[in-house]
Amino acid sequence: MKKLTAKFMLAAALLATFALSGCNTVRGIGQDVQRAGSAVSNAAK
Repeated sequence: MKKLTAKFMLAAALLATFALSGCNTVRGIGQDVQRAGSAVSNAAK
């Protein structure tokens, strides 16, 4: 259970980092969401 929580916290931190890193346009937001999704997917594996 702790492993799942750690992965969730990592994914949340990555998502926050991408969201706050300066996505000034809709395209930038889409790219950030895509990268965050990839990070979550990789963490789940």
